[in-house]
Amino acid sequence: MRIARFAVGDEVAYGVVDDAAGEANGTSFVQPSEDAGRTAGLSVTEISGHPFGPGAETPKLTGARYPIEDVRLLAPVLPSKIVAIGRNYAEHARELGNEVPAEPLIFLKPSTSVIGPGDAIIRPVQLSERVDFEGELAIVFGRLCREVPPARVPEVIFGYTCANDVTARDLQSKDGQWTRAKGFDTFCPLGPWIETGLDPADVQLTTTVNGEVKQDSRTSLLIHGIATLVSYVTAVMTMLPGDVLLTGTPAGVGPLVAGDSVSVEIEGIGQLANRVVDGT
Repeated sequence: MRIARFAVGDEVAYGVVDDAAGEANGTSFVQPSEDAGRTAGLSVTEISGHPFGPGAETPKLTGARYPIEDVRLLAPVLPSKIVAIGRNYAEHARELGNEVPAEPLIFLKPSTSVIGPGDAIIRPVQLSERVDFEGELAIVFGRLCREVPPARVPEVIFGYTCANDVTARDLQSKDGQWTRAKGFDTFCPLGPWIETGLDPADVQLTTTVNGEVKQDSRTSLLIHGIATLVSYVTAVMTMLPGDVLLTGTPAGVGPLVAGDSVSVEIEGIGQLANRVVDGT
């Protein structure tokens, strides 16, 4: 099941994305710009309330149904926090000249960094000379949890979405810690929706810039897998429904400039695309 957060005019709601026959399908949603065409044949059926908590497996539908081209997809969640994992693909650690960490390397991104499909990534050009893309698989938590043993991790995961851990690379090196480099507004695109039925063990992750493939890897190459990451992070902090865990980026990261269109596509989920602009 694919759960989207969307707007119709000024009204915001959650809904189930399906095809014209009312069944979830595997078609990617492509939104490289605000005016871009959307994939034909998809619709979204509104959910009463939000999809988290008891009964999430069978959300109550209001009956309101919209063609996907008549709504604006938003970031699929507004998390209280985003926990991210650094250097979780060996080749990415090596391309930046870093050691592969023995344990998950965690850091935080603020909730204010979240944007949705088609929104603009704003380069803070007065502060940074290099802003990089980092395509990632993101975990969305479905319930409050802490100290989750690996065997019970599937119980606390609501689903998965695409993410771009945008990073001011020069500030990351300069500061010696990552808060500023990772924390600018617009530096965490999420979307296009949450896939609740994904098996994340071995899916393809591809990042393109202006249609050119920059990252092409598989989640089977994660150094620390999903169960390990969730168990490790929840030993440190409580995760709330809707919180997000970014699982790390593969090799191939690189800079973005104004005018670029960057997309992160994950097999079984879809495609998250954003344009890039310079801030004033």
